[in-house]
Amino acid sequence: MTLPAAVEQLWNDLEASRAQVLREVDGVSQAQANWKPGEKDWSVGEIIDHLTIAEVATGKLTTKLTREAEAAGTLAPFPAELTSFPPFPEITGGGEAPAVVWPQAGKPIAELRATMKATRERSRGSIEKLATLDSTRLVFKHVRFGDLTLAQWWQLQARHDLLHLAQLRDVKAAPGFPKA
Repeated sequence: MTLPAAVEQLWNDLEASRAQVLREVDGVSQAQANWKPGEKDWSVGEIIDHLTIAEVATGKLTTKLTREAEAAGTLAPFPAELTSFPPFPEITGGGEAPAVVWPQAGKPIAELRATMKATRERSRGSIEKLATLDSTRLVFKHVRFGDLTLAQWWQLQARHDLLHLAQLRDVKAAPGFPKA
């Protein structure tokens, strides 16, 4: 499916950030995936699990909002004049992840990578759905950022990957990170 320019750029941002995350965990052993710098820190594996869980949640939100709008008769087509989405506001500082997106420790790293890749393939369907409708009418409250349009939820997903990419790099650079 050919995507409108705004959605194409969003998809490219999602793919670019995800590619960086996957490159960062390429070759990570199970011992490295499970290792934590501190008791309250997440491991590489937990970070990957968290990112995947968050993306699944955004996909489910896409389905929920579009079904509700369709049932209410408020679903509108993608605005032809829209060539780009407004940039997502800068995210500063960390925050506590809601329990619904907390990761599980100890999952096999190969499974985590495969699940992350499969999730992104399924997300393409959500992005194609986004390309057919006016996402400004589909709004859902984020616990930290308030009301976000559906496009902003997907922009947040790309930004979220980059935030955790920095966290992945910090974990791997921490003293005591296993050699293999």
